[in-house]
Amino acid sequence: MKITVLTLFPEMFSPLKESIIGRALKGGKLEIDTVNIRDYADNKHSKCDDYPFGGGSGMVMMPQPIGSAINAVDPEHRARRIYLSPKGQTFRQDKVFELLNYDHLILLCGHYEGVDQRVIDLFIDEEISIGDYVLTGGELPAMVVCDCVARYVDGVISGGSLVDESFSDGRLEYPQYTRPAEYMGIKAPEVLLSGDHKKIDEWRRSESERLTRARRPDLTERK
Repeated sequence: MKITVLTLFPEMFSPLKESIIGRALKGGKLEIDTVNIRDYADNKHSKCDDYPFGGGSGMVMMPQPIGSAINAVDPEHRARRIYLSPKGQTFRQDKVFELLNYDHLILLCGHYEGVDQRVIDLFIDEEISIGDYVLTGGELPAMVVCDCVARYVDGVISGGSLVDESFSDGRLEYPQYTRPAEYMGIKAPEVLLSGDHKKIDEWRRSESERLTRARRPDLTERK
């Protein structure tokens, strides 16, 4: 899979070069490219924003640099083009699996007061929000989408690690424990040390359901 991120601040994406995603990039399991929108501005000072028509505070990203950048990286519109926006559909696990069906994703990061609506009308396939709050730009949401999608690309993470995760079956994940068996007076549940895999599976399912009911009852209601 290839992910192309259009941004005014490509240096913000250096964290993706670390840890699991970083190893996958080095190993050629996936490709994440950052494109500086300023490089496509057709004005003398590479200006990418201007005052909004009708007045109001803040600045709006201009359509020309963004449109030119999108046309340069996806001239035949083969990629799925996504704008990270608080007005978009809330990003959930089912959307992650849906995006895996595409070979190429383009993620547009807005900034300031957002982007000119004509960019969305002409070039964008869908808008995605990572939650009901507002950030200074779309870079952090784009990194969230990159991380969530990339970990399901073949070869990035071993298949066993992707089983029984939170949201994988509509429930939160059960609690996890490791060595030592007792820490600061708190013991790991005896069932996990028993070696009885049937009882362990039953305990994990029960704990998963308990946590989901207590913390995210909406997940149960969706099923």
